[in-house]
Amino acid sequence: MLKLMKLEMRKLRLWSYIRGAIIANVVILGFICLISLDAEMKQDMSFKSYDMAFSVIDTFIRGTFIVFAAVLISRLVIDEFRNKSIMVLFMYPINRKKLIAAKLLVVVLFTLIADIATNLFVGAGFYVFNLFMPVVSEPLTLPVAAKGLLTVVMSALATSFLSLIPLYFGMRKKSGAATIVSSIFVVTLVCQNVNGFTLYSIIAVPIGLALLGAAVAFMSIRNIERVDVLQ
Repeated sequence: MLKLMKLEMRKLRLWSYIRGAIIANVVILGFICLISLDAEMKQDMSFKSYDMAFSVIDTFIRGTFIVFAAVLISRLVIDEFRNKSIMVLFMYPINRKKLIAAKLLVVVLFTLIADIATNLFVGAGFYVFNLFMPVVSEPLTLPVAAKGLLTVVMSALATSFLSLIPLYFGMRKKSGAATIVSSIFVVTLVCQNVNGFTLYSIIAVPIGLALLGAAVAFMSIRNIERVDVLQ
């Protein structure tokens, strides 16, 4: 499985997506700093606490990498089914289920690692920014930081699996566009933030959506041995 994942990453040229994720890091940090400065100039407290700031940061990052995951799904899975190139791979003596599972694991792991890394980078950047341009008046204590880190890890785990939901729509239409558009609908559902409150705050929502994403992956793999017959 690990060898298959390495081959998929090499074929995908993952570095270009890592570079895109790094650019997204800088853009998100810049945007967070800009809206904080704008609120400061208008004498309006945009972030009342670090908890609220970290929640808003996580919301932006979650939406960004759900769309990133949809692009990866489109490149790794949907395009190969649409172009029929997947049939060439199926001719090799490789278990089909392992092949598709390797592709999806690349998406899940990329989303998980990128989500956590970006949260750490943007969170640390915002903390440094706040030292010079105080937006959040309260100090960043160890319990607040620990709580924020735990929330980020749990959120990233859920996001990495729910990001597979667009796979269902992409496979139905064999369309990369349908995959990306459906990911935007998912983003609008899970990334609305009102004064620090999101649907993600309700623990059943991210867990339920993560299970749905896992179910979509399972259904995509289940009948893969007969895909050439079904088509």
